[in-house]
This record gives sequence, structure tokens and C-alpha cells, in this order.
Amino acid sequence: MRDWINRNYDYYEFLTPEMRNTSLQLQGPCYPVIFPSVNVYWSCQFIARASNISLRHWQQMGGVNINEDMVIDKSIHRSINSRSSVLKRYMADIGKSWPVLIVCGGMLPLFLSVIWLLMIRHFVSAMPWITVALFNILIITVTMFYYLKAGWIGNDAISPIIGEHDPYINVFGRELHHLRAVAILMTFIMVVSILTSIAIVRRILMATSVLKARAKRLFCASNCLQVAAKVIGEVQALIIFPIIPYAILAIFYMFWISAALHLFSSGQVVKNNCNTNCCAYDLVAKKVNCDGCCGYSIHYTPHIAVAIFFHLFGGYWATQFFIACSSTVIAGSVASYYWARGETSPEIPFLPVFASMKRLIRYNLGSVALGSLVVSFVESIRFILESIRRKLKVAGVTSDGWFGKIGNHTSQGCLRCVEWTIKSVNRNAYIMIAITGKSFFKASEIATELIMNNILRIGKVNVIGDVILFLGKLCVSLSSAVFGFLMLDTYKYRAAHNKISSPLLPVLVCCQLLYIQC
Repeated sequence: MRDWINRNYDYYEFLTPEMRNTSLQLQGPCYPVIFPSVNVYWSCQFIARASNISLRHWQQMGGVNINEDMVIDKSIHRSINSRSSVLKRYMADIGKSWPVLIVCGGMLPLFLSVIWLLMIRHFVSAMPWITVALFNILIITVTMFYYLKAGWIGNDAISPIIGEHDPYINVFGRELHHLRAVAILMTFIMVVSILTSIAIVRRILMATSVLKARAKRLFCASNCLQVAAKVIGEVQALIIFPIIPYAILAIFYMFWISAALHLFSSGQVVKNNCNTNCCAYDLVAKKVNCDGCCGYSIHYTPHIAVAIFFHLFGGYWATQFFIACSSTVIAGSVASYYWARGETSPEIPFLPVFASMKRLIRYNLGSVALGSLVVSFVESIRFILESIRRKLKVAGVTSDGWFGKIGNHTSQGCLRCVEWTIKSVNRNAYIMIAITGKSFFKASEIATELIMNNILRIGKVNVIGDVILFLGKLCVSLSSAVFGFLMLDTYKYRAAHNKISSPLLPVLVCCQLLYIQC
């Protein structure tokens, strides 16, 4: 490649007289550059107007007439905008923007989560207003960024052309259509969120008054949020505790991804059979080489397929296990403070978080592993059934009648309900495991009985607490999206080899990583 660059990609003088004759007949291996081109994703995109100087020089050499219908331009354009090419560019964007993923998807969640916890600690009464207002501001900001990159506002639309070019040349890629589709979706979500915020102003006022009230009942929503704020102030190790499971998950995923890459590349490499003529001139060997035209493919044995499935299942199980351990540790830490009624007691350990971790490792690992296994097993069944349904739909085996559709949607709905129920029971079971030290099934029984006996009170707590926590997660995710857009808008990711085709996928990955971590 270096020799080619030094020769300005000109190897015509190396050709034999026979090759030169075929080249002048537009039969290769050397083709003329008659039309000017621009660099579109590191590929030459021709412009539909011939250069007079190049065309005259070609005619003086005795070349055949050039057809100006630009068939090659259309074929290159189809190749650049094919689904596989777009997917490859999206994956390349992830690789190029890894610093953005580390900052906006790794370090930023910890910083913003700590700020959010401190806000709950000091502004518990005003959190409903702050949460709703901040959520609306952030979703409007993210939507405007999508409008900017889609070219509907300003002149900062993404362009597939790399380097300097004629400003009158307009080349569009499929990524621009994807951005515009997401911009329309974000507009719909933004309008719905603003209208919903306006509609629930009275509810927010009621929630604020509830938060300010000093209810006497133990499980009222205001008391729960106020106690949660006090716990964060007293057990301050809870603020930095998420760093521990986050670091463990990061290390685990490094090894898991490495093992996954080894598994996916452990198949048998087989050369494809085809009759395509794709001979090219080899500058090093100084001859035409016709080998490697059709490429290669990987064939997996049944044992490797089973190993890949087990690896995916194990990754999901381990993720659920670490999340369950984190929930159990937090529940144990809060319980040590809560049952002491906020007073100093010799029964409260000096460091509740580390004491809770010690109890988890010594007594409760088996129960937590069993609960995460149940969730993983149900999720795997749902995933397998969904894969079978999609394959049957592609093969045209599924029934298009109303009975088949009803059965399909009913089964999917039932599985989702079972999954949601198990996750909900497990979450409360982990709390009872941390408090009572019972086994998983006994703790699930106690948690279910408590939920059924106090369903109305728990509903009040969940309506206020879960909504604030959910909106808090969305606020942190949208903040990550804003920072991601700002970092990807720098010169490093807009030019040269680090140019990304679209900020869409890196921003979505940052938001997804942040939402999972929160």
C-alpha cells in the first residue's frame, strides 16, 4: 500500500502489452479515472460529469468510448448504502468512539448518580418538581441535537464525505435517514412527556404536600422517602458502594467478551465456492492474482453451538447474580440503620455496608444465586420461544389467522407477566434474605405474604418512589446523551480516520450502559 501511495496508485507501466490492450477496452485490470470523485466512507463516489482533460487524454491513448450513464456510480452507491455496509460502519463507530463510551457510559454514571443521591438527601421535598423539570429540559435538548444532526436545524448535518469537497455536491447515506427517524420518534416522546407533565401538575402538588407531611404510619410514602434521605446521610458508604459492583461487572465483561470472541471464532474456516472473476493486479508479485475472490465463511459444529448458548446464558446469569448481590447488600445496610430507629445502638455495625457484604458472602450467596438462576431460566425460555417464533414467521409456517395471532400474543404476554412477577418477588425476597437470613424460597414466601397483606400501602410507596427513581434514571441517561453529542461533535470525530458515520449508535450505547448501571 505504501508503494501504491508513492506512485499515486499508478501501475499502468507495469502491465504487459496484452493487459494494456484489455485495459484500453475497459476490461481491466487497469481502469481509467475519467470522472471526478469524492471520498465517501473511504470509497470513491463518482460525480456524474466527466473531466474534459482526462477524457481527452484517454481518447489520445486509443481508449474506447466512455458511457456516461454512470452505472458504476449507482452500483457503488448501492454498495455503500447496503444494510451490511451500514452495520459495519455502525460497529466501526463504536470502536472509534471508545473514549466517549468510557467517559459517558462509564465514569459519568458514577458522578451523576452521586449527585442525584445528594439531591435526594438535601432536597427531598422538592425532588418531584426538580425531576420533572429536569427531565423535560433534557429530553428537549436531546431532541434538538437529533434535529441538528439530521439537518433540519442549522447546517451541521452529518455527511458521508470525508475531507474537503465541492460544497455543491450532496451525497446522503442511510445513516441520515436513521437519524431523522429517531428525531421524529424523540419529537413524539418529547410532546407526550411535556403534555403529561402539564397534566400531572396537581399530582405533583399532592406528592409535594405528602412529602412534607409527617404521617404516623410506618409505610406511608413520605416517611419512606424521608427515611431513605436520612439513610443516605447516615450510611454514607452507600453513595460510593455502586463503584464496587460496577468494577466487578466491568472486569467480568472483559473476560466474558474475550471468551465470547474465542468461541465465535473457533469454527472451521471454509473457502466459499463461486465462479466470480475478481482478478486484481498484485503490485508486490507484479502479476494478476485471481485467488481469494469469493471469501471465506465459518461453520460451527454442534458442540460449539451448545458452548455459545451456555456462554450467553452464563453471562446473563452472572449479570443477574451481581445485581442481586448489590440489592442484598444495600438492603442489609439500610436494615441495620432502620430497625435501630435512627438511634445509636451496639447492634449496628461500625460500617454497615461492609458488614452486610460479609453476611452476604458468609450466609446468603446460595440464595442469591438461586434467585438469579430462576430469573435467567425464565428469560432464556422466553428468548428461545421468541427466536422460534421469528424463524417460523420467516419460513412462512405460522398461521396468519386471528386464532394463531391471538395464541402468539397471549403466550408472549403470559411469559412477560411471569418474568415481571418473578423479578418483583425476587427483589423483595432479597430484602427479606438480608433482614432475616432465611433461604430463598422461605424469604420469597415471607415477602409475598407481606405484599399481599399491605398491597395498598406498598402501592402508595411504589407510585411515588418508583416514578421518581425511574425519572431519575432517565435524567441521568439523557445527560449522558447530551455529553456524548458534545464529545462526538469535536474535530477528532468529524474528520480524518476517526470520523464517525453517525453519532446515533455511540449515543444510544452510552444511554443503555448508563441506564443499566443505574
